[in-house]
Amino acid sequence: MLTNKTVVLGITGSIAAYKAVDIASQLTEAKAKVKVIMTEAATQFVTPLSFRSISGEPVVTDMFEPKSEFSVQHVSLAEAADVVVIAPATANVIAKLAAGIADDMLCCTVLATKAPVIIAPAMNVNMYENSITQYNIAKLKARGFIFVGPAYGRLASGKMGWGRFVEIREVVDTTQQVLRRGSDLAGRHIVVTAGGTQEPIDPVRHIGNRSSGKMGYALAEAARDRGADVMLISALTALPRPVGVELTEVRTAQEMYEAVAEAVAEADALIMAAAVADYRPMELSETKIKKETATLTLKLERTPDILGDVSGDFIKVGFAAESENLIENAKQKLHKKQLDLIVANDITATDSGFGVDSDRVVVISSDGKADSLPLLPKRQVADRILDKVVELLAKR
Repeated sequence: MLTNKTVVLGITGSIAAYKAVDIASQLTEAKAKVKVIMTEAATQFVTPLSFRSISGEPVVTDMFEPKSEFSVQHVSLAEAADVVVIAPATANVIAKLAAGIADDMLCCTVLATKAPVIIAPAMNVNMYENSITQYNIAKLKARGFIFVGPAYGRLASGKMGWGRFVEIREVVDTTQQVLRRGSDLAGRHIVVTAGGTQEPIDPVRHIGNRSSGKMGYALAEAARDRGADVMLISALTALPRPVGVELTEVRTAQEMYEAVAEAVAEADALIMAAAVADYRPMELSETKIKKETATLTLKLERTPDILGDVSGDFIKVGFAAESENLIENAKQKLHKKQLDLIVANDITATDSGFGVDSDRVVVISSDGKADSLPLLPKRQVADRILDKVVELLAKR
């Protein structure tokens, strides 16, 4: 999504300015062209050389610098930008932008650009909560500026409160989300499930599995970045909440079934990456079961067959985690549940599958064609799966 996109990254005079180095690094790694503009105050916290070393691009610090390639036509950056990201943004810069003041290169660029502008504030809690700052933020939001944060937490002053710079991931993800507009899943509604459901035995124990949810979250983020409106229905995971994705958290297979049944009413595709427990205890103990006997017998019953039961005019994609007869078992599941695609992975492999960041899968379509993918990061696997979904949607 960021390949060959021009991101103008504005840095202002906040103690959080050092975090912008990591933002520039991640954007550059994603193959974006990162053009950095630093206010004079920002150079007191971090050097222009840091950003030049990371981005490989000249850094603008002075609107009237004669050696700058942007010194004569200071609007050239504004015209080149696909998106402008100000991270961190101080109360001072927010106030100037709200008033239309253009007395430095960053404010000039924002005033002259037609590209979307993302602002990630960072400041003292009293400054952030001041009615003037809140008025300025509301004014910019009304004009279409996109705000990320701030977060609540410990500030440079030692106080706790609103004004802390958000996680770097949120800035990068929001940038991708803004740039996704007009991509191949734009206007599509995609429902993704993730994680392993938990079927309670008593108040502290459950039947579960080793699913981390990483594949489902990768699919949700990839679909988001390709323009889709994404509903992620997730069992409990340790993963951060995806930016720009509607998240519904569930625990049990029954809860996931109900959430999916409601969500698919408007879906163009359902991608069931969750590892749903096949069985649950027939009886739930209301109190903790004590260790009083040498053995314990649990009677189990089948959980709802989500993929098999839900139906409608949408693409259905399932996953088959198998320990033997990978292709044969996956094809049986594909036809039994009337799927459009099934993604099969070998759970005995140590370098792919549960709990790791990579996967080696076989994508099988309803006509029996099998596409074997090499070991790839799960995000790349997600995009390869979505390529197939896009092809199927185009035929509908």
